[in-house]
Amino acid sequence: MYLENITSPADVKRLSIEQLKTLSSEIRTALLGKLSECGGHCGPNLGMVEATIAMHYVFDSPTDKIVFDVSHQCYTHKMLTGRASAFLDSSRYHDVSGYTEPSESPHDNFIIGHTSTSVSLAGGLAKGRDLNGEHYNVIAVIGDGSLSGGEALEGLDWAAELDSNFIIVVNDNQMSIAENHGGLYKNLEELRLSDGTCSNNLFRAMGLDYVYVSDGNDIESLISVFSKVKDVNHPVVVHINTLKGKGYLPAEQDKETWHWSMPFDIATGKLKNEFIGEDYNDLTALHLMELMKRDPKVCAITAGTPGIWGWTPQRREEAGKQFIDVGIAEEHAIALASGIAKAGGKPVAGICSSFIQRTYDQMSQDLCINDSPATILVLWASLASMTDVTHLCHFDIPLLSGIPNLVFLAPTNRDEYLAMLDWSVSYTSHPVAIRVPVGAVKSADRPVATDYSDLNKYEMVHRGKDVAILALGNFFSLGENVCRLLKEKGIDATLINPRFISGIDVEMLDSLTKDHKVVVTLEDGALEGGFGEKIARYLGNTDLKTLCYGAKKQFADRYSVAEFFAENRLVDSMIAEDVLEIIR
Repeated sequence: MYLENITSPADVKRLSIEQLKTLSSEIRTALLGKLSECGGHCGPNLGMVEATIAMHYVFDSPTDKIVFDVSHQCYTHKMLTGRASAFLDSSRYHDVSGYTEPSESPHDNFIIGHTSTSVSLAGGLAKGRDLNGEHYNVIAVIGDGSLSGGEALEGLDWAAELDSNFIIVVNDNQMSIAENHGGLYKNLEELRLSDGTCSNNLFRAMGLDYVYVSDGNDIESLISVFSKVKDVNHPVVVHINTLKGKGYLPAEQDKETWHWSMPFDIATGKLKNEFIGEDYNDLTALHLMELMKRDPKVCAITAGTPGIWGWTPQRREEAGKQFIDVGIAEEHAIALASGIAKAGGKPVAGICSSFIQRTYDQMSQDLCINDSPATILVLWASLASMTDVTHLCHFDIPLLSGIPNLVFLAPTNRDEYLAMLDWSVSYTSHPVAIRVPVGAVKSADRPVATDYSDLNKYEMVHRGKDVAILALGNFFSLGENVCRLLKEKGIDATLINPRFISGIDVEMLDSLTKDHKVVVTLEDGALEGGFGEKIARYLGNTDLKTLCYGAKKQFADRYSVAEFFAENRLVDSMIAEDVLEIIR
C-alpha cells in the first residue's frame, strides 16, 4: 500500500505513473471508508483525486502555494501532505477539518469554507510574492459551481493584470451543488465540445492564457500540462474536465445527492441514519409549491443550494419558471428578488444562515433602501445546525436585525412559520426575513396570528410576575423549560414569544416594569449585537435586571453542541439557577 507511506509530497514524486494510478485507487478507498462513517463532501473529493495527485507530483508545496476554492475538495490534498492517518485510522477520523486549515499543516494557506474565493486569495499571495521579490508558483483551484460567484469573476478579471506567475485550475465537473446555471457554463460546454479550441472563450476574453485537459481524471495528461505551466511567467487557466463522484457509482449517477452526504453504507449507498418524517426543509418547498399553483406571481429563488430547503429535482421541474437558481451567487439572488418585487412579483429567496453575510450589501442597499416587498428565508439558523468554523449559523441576527425597513421574524413552530410565510408573501409595505425554525417540526399548542402587519407586537403567552422570559424562535421551548423549573421553585414566570427580531414591543416591555424584577432573553445565535441587547438597552434606565443568553462572539470550530450550550449557559437548569440567584 502506497498511501500509508505518504508523509509529504516528496513521497508522491518518487512514484511511477502506474504507482500513482494505484495510489489514486487507494485514496478513493480511504475516502469512501471515512465518508461512509463520518459523512462529508463525497462527489467533489472523489472527482479531484487524480488532479490533486498530479499537482503535488509537479509542484513543490508548501513553497508553491495551492489554494482550494471552498476547500471542500481538499481531502486528497490532506492525505498527500502528512495527514493520511486521519483517513486510514478510524480512531483519528476527527483529527482534521473538512476544509483547509493552516493550523494543521503548512501546506494549507487559508481557512476557507465559502465559495468563489480562491482566485482572489491566491491572487493576493501572488502579488505579495512579487512585492517581496520572491519566486514560486501560486495555484488557485476553482470549480464545482464556484465560477458563478461574483468574487470569482472579479478575481479572474483582475488576474490578467498580474503579469507574473499565476495558475488557475478550473475543475469543470459540469455541476455545482446541483446543476450549473448561468451563461458562462454554456461557454465551458463549448470549450469541452471543441477540445478547448472554440473562439468563444471566457478566459481568453478576460486576457488570460488558456490550456484544456479533456480527461481531468487522467494522471499522465494532468502531469504533462501542469509541468508545462509550472514556473510560467503570466496568468494561465488550466481547464480540466473531471467526473464528479468518480469511482463510486451512486455518486457518479446522482451527483446532486452525493455532493455532500451523511454516513452511508458503501455497498448499497443508503444512509445509515436516514431521517424519516416531516422537516422544515420539505415543509417549506411543499408549501411554496402550493402558493405557486394558486398565484403565478410567486417564485422561489436559490443561490445554488436548492436541496437545503427541500427543492428536489422533481419539485424544481414541477415549479418550472417559478423556481430560479442563480448559481452560487447570493448577492445576485437578493438584488434579483428586489427587482422582481418592484415589478409586482412575489419572490421568496432562501439563503442559508452561514451564507447570509455574503448578502449584506444587497440586503441593505438593493432590498431595504428600496423597501422592496420580497421575502427572505434564513435557513438552518441555529447554534446547533453546523459546527465547522467556516459554516457557523450564529450571526444572522446581528447582521440583519439592524437594517432599517427589514421586518425580521422568528417563528416558534410549524403553524406560526407557515402563517408568517403566507403573510409575508402578500405583504407589500416592507421586505420580510423569516428565521426558519430548525429541528423537529412542532405544531402549535395555542392559536397563532395570521396577520403581522401591526409591527413589533410580541405575544404574551403567559402572564406571571417577578421574572419574564423572552424566548425567541428556536429557543421558545428552552424558555418553556425554564418557566417550568422556576414554577417548581414557586415562581410563576411570564413567558413571551417576541416573534419580531428587528423591533421592540415598547408597550409590553413597559408593562413588565410594574411587577417584574428580572427579564431573561434567549436567542439561538450570537449574543453581541443580537436581540437580547436591544431589550437590555431599552430597559437600561429601569429597575429591571436583564439577563441575556446566546453564544459569545467567537469562531467556534467542530464543537460538541451539548458542551457548547453548557459553556454558554444555554441549559434550562443553568438559566433557572442564574435567575434564582438574583431574585432571592
